[in-house]
Amino acid sequence: MPKTPFEKASTPETFTDLSVKAPPKNSAGMDALKSAVGQVSKYMNPVNAIKLSFKMNQKGGFDCPGCAWPDPDDERSVLGEYCENGMKAMAEEAQNKTIKADFFAKHTVDDLAGLSDFEIGKSGRLAEPMYLPKGASHYQPITWGDAFTKVAENLNALEHPDEAVFYTSGRTTNEAAFLYQLFVREFGTSNLPDCSNMCHEASGSALSETLGIGKGSVTLDDLYKAELVMVVGQNPGTNHPRMLTALEKCKRNGGKIIAINPLPEAGLIKFTNPQNPIKLLAGGTKIADVFVPITINGDVAFVKALLIKLLEKEMTDGNVFDKEFIEAFTHGYEAFITDLKTYDFDACLKASGISLEVFNKVFDLILSNQKIIICWAMGLTQHQNAVDNIREFVNLLLVKGSIGKEGAGTCPVRGHSNVQGDRTVGIWEAAPQAFLDKIEAKYGFKPTHKHGYSVIDAIKAMYDKKAKVFFGLGGNFISAVPDTEYAAKALSNCNLTVHVSTKLNRSHLVTGKEALILPCLGRSEKDYQKTGIQIQSVENSMGVVSSTKGVLEPCSEKLLSEVAVVCGIAYATLKDRSKIKWLQYKDDYNLVRDDIEDVVSGFKDYNKRIKEPSGFYLPNGARVRQFNTQTGKANFSLNKLPEWELRQGELIMMTIRSHDQFNTTIYGLNDRYRGIFNERRIILMNRDDMKERRLEEHQVVNLKSHYNGVVRTANNFKVIGYDIPKNCCATYFPETNVLVPLDGFAHTAKTPASKSVIVTVEA
Repeated sequence: MPKTPFEKASTPETFTDLSVKAPPKNSAGMDALKSAVGQVSKYMNPVNAIKLSFKMNQKGGFDCPGCAWPDPDDERSVLGEYCENGMKAMAEEAQNKTIKADFFAKHTVDDLAGLSDFEIGKSGRLAEPMYLPKGASHYQPITWGDAFTKVAENLNALEHPDEAVFYTSGRTTNEAAFLYQLFVREFGTSNLPDCSNMCHEASGSALSETLGIGKGSVTLDDLYKAELVMVVGQNPGTNHPRMLTALEKCKRNGGKIIAINPLPEAGLIKFTNPQNPIKLLAGGTKIADVFVPITINGDVAFVKALLIKLLEKEMTDGNVFDKEFIEAFTHGYEAFITDLKTYDFDACLKASGISLEVFNKVFDLILSNQKIIICWAMGLTQHQNAVDNIREFVNLLLVKGSIGKEGAGTCPVRGHSNVQGDRTVGIWEAAPQAFLDKIEAKYGFKPTHKHGYSVIDAIKAMYDKKAKVFFGLGGNFISAVPDTEYAAKALSNCNLTVHVSTKLNRSHLVTGKEALILPCLGRSEKDYQKTGIQIQSVENSMGVVSSTKGVLEPCSEKLLSEVAVVCGIAYATLKDRSKIKWLQYKDDYNLVRDDIEDVVSGFKDYNKRIKEPSGFYLPNGARVRQFNTQTGKANFSLNKLPEWELRQGELIMMTIRSHDQFNTTIYGLNDRYRGIFNERRIILMNRDDMKERRLEEHQVVNLKSHYNGVVRTANNFKVIGYDIPKNCCATYFPETNVLVPLDGFAHTAKTPASKSVIVTVEA
């Protein structure tokens, strides 16, 4: 029997060979070197590996296709400005196998869907465009011209442009992203959902409201100079390993670090810098001075408890709050204090799950320091009250005056290499009017003012058959989104699904009536156009725009750049009715940057400044205490405690990544820093919770989530007893995305609540 869309979208429910060891108390070091070398030697041509290792994240080289952690402004490490997972990302993109028409002739779509995500990703680099006709079981080759025509015919057959959805992944460069959103807006819609909707949209919403800019306010140099860094809901040892080098430098300069997370993570316990021979011999640097094992979604309660005690100290001793800053630069302080006084300290501390002893250690550090940076990732952003989480931490920074000065501020750590840059240049379903006005003035067409679909809205529109074409510029949509069964049905309702990708992923197997896979150049490959090899640009987590230029020859002569793909489709779709000369852009990316300079604020002299070896910083009002909010000041906010409540037998589940994983890309089957090997279908549980349910180590269980009367199921997971707060559990995504409700998302931001899913565990 043919597989259903859900069966194609779900990871196989089979086990491999689980092995568990005690989690290590140290990160990086020789084990990281061995892991990186192992990946490179197994999957890459050794000559290519050497070339890339000396050019990745270097001035004039190419930007790592992994995370968005910034590179040092000054000198880069001569031993290699990358981390273990950066090498894994490089080995994934530049793997030595390619897949062409003969591969797809041998394997049906259903056959490929039976593979694990790891096996799918390691099948090889896509080497030519492929087409799945209606009713067919195999992809077959198609020319680029015919592929562009196929997309154009489907788009032009729609009754309204809003029947198309144009998704973007964070790996897309500024140049490709700008042209993509420009094409979408000229086509007539603003349906531009992107991966920001699923990760840091809550950060953007909270920071825009409170500080006037949806980005962090600190630089890498600020991290070095901070007196106190709070790392919240984040596992940098796996997700942003180069951040550990910055934290190590902060410690060396006398700074203190607080780690707030439900799980103890090796990277925040101790770090052995693999580029420092002395550290390798000496055993590394202790990172966290205090570990705060917070209960899942206990963050607002914990920060309120801190604020309550800080207020008490301010009222008795004074000089706790930065009153000069508060009076000159903030709004809403009195209402904030009035609201804070309505909360009970003991109730807040209990809701946070933190002991008084640990609380007092954190309190003393906050009380005695003024230069405070708060870093966070999806542990804060993927809850229904995610915006409240971030606003409450901003309140803490505001009372301490820790915004807009050296060594202090906000640091949302972005997950993908250019997700922040894509938003900057216009990938936004709710773009501000000023941006749309600039497009109209530049190009002579009037973009729609109507807000488009976010990811959640797009899935619902496809499910309801209101959207009939899905176009994905990068990414692995089906493995990233919540409610896998619903999302798979939504995609299968489309007339056409299109994916621009470097390698095969599960989204290529969950198709509309017809489907296209369009292979593009990787970040590490040379981009040849009529005017020569092109450079492109990206923006990192701290607002630095820098160049990226490929090093290797393309793995196939049939690849196109993302810019060329966008221009080809735009020209084929719009033809004479377009006011834009699309085909000129693909010949010379300088022309794209000239246009970005005219349309996007902060890009003056773009083509000149992009040649600066370290790139350039974009303007950031919060960094200089210019708060572009409605009040013209930094705004205090009123945030309630979360209202969810567990019933008898229920747990609150968060989805997490393994160490052999980046977003939806699976590099291997090990989670070395948690002591878990050769298995992904696991659930980490508090051992007391296991005893109450009479569950044994490695026992097979089924998981059920419960939301608004709907029960969702994920079968076949092995239980592992772990050091996690009581009533909490953790599982890997995308295996448990099926349990995440589509309608459970952050207010204001619509970020899926993947970190607070109420579940039951059944033997």
